[in-house]
Amino acid sequence: MWVLETVAVAFGMYSALPVPHIEWNEKNMRYALVAFPLVGAVLGLAWWGACALCKLLALPTILRGAILCVLPALVTGGIHLDGYADTSDALASHAAPERKQEILRDPHCGAFAVIRLCVYFVAFFALCCVLEPTDETLWCAGFGFVLSRALSGLALAALPIAEGSSLARTFADTADKRRTSAILAAVTGACIAGLYLHGGRAIFLVETCVLLVVAIHYADTARRQFGGLSGDLAGWFLVKTEFWALAALVVTPYAERML
Repeated sequence: MWVLETVAVAFGMYSALPVPHIEWNEKNMRYALVAFPLVGAVLGLAWWGACALCKLLALPTILRGAILCVLPALVTGGIHLDGYADTSDALASHAAPERKQEILRDPHCGAFAVIRLCVYFVAFFALCCVLEPTDETLWCAGFGFVLSRALSGLALAALPIAEGSSLARTFADTADKRRTSAILAAVTGACIAGLYLHGGRAIFLVETCVLLVVAIHYADTARRQFGGLSGDLAGWFLVKTEFWALAALVVTPYAERML
């Protein structure tokens, strides 16, 4: 029963999908971060189903791209985009870490958040339009959604949390950090292996290197500019990870054909 409760906690927090309301407690929160990648698996299945439906209905490419573009926001309810927007405002302030933390807690949306969100959606929509929805690319896209959440959960379990970040600290402090980190590291390894098996050596190498750079940049930004991780920073990282994973998946075949 506690396993189902743990999954319900993860989906209730990190998705907009209907799940039973579960009271958080020490037992069902212990491995909530482990269940987080399951949201990515559902999102990958949603992409697969959307592409199959678009093919069945012979919908134009631009409409298929629009559907794929909005699906992550529909499945998650935009929770990670909220963190991306808040973090964009904080980073644009070039203020001290304490002031950046205040900006993260401000419920208002600033100009830089709007600008960054517009740029993100235009770029993500373009990538969705040019993605060739073969079985191989859809498998790799699904691994990207799972991988982004595994890396985000792994960071919360392993890296310091900033002062005043109550929600991130709740998930981090209640987690069995040793086992959570081990399981999420295994999920990360499985996703990377899946990229190699379904995408080939080039996509495996490019996407792995790109995500490694994004992860290092995330850890460094959180430490230097915010004094540690927070829920908003975790959302910022997840959005960037999803974007760059898809960019690597789309761009690599084009680069191979040009070389």
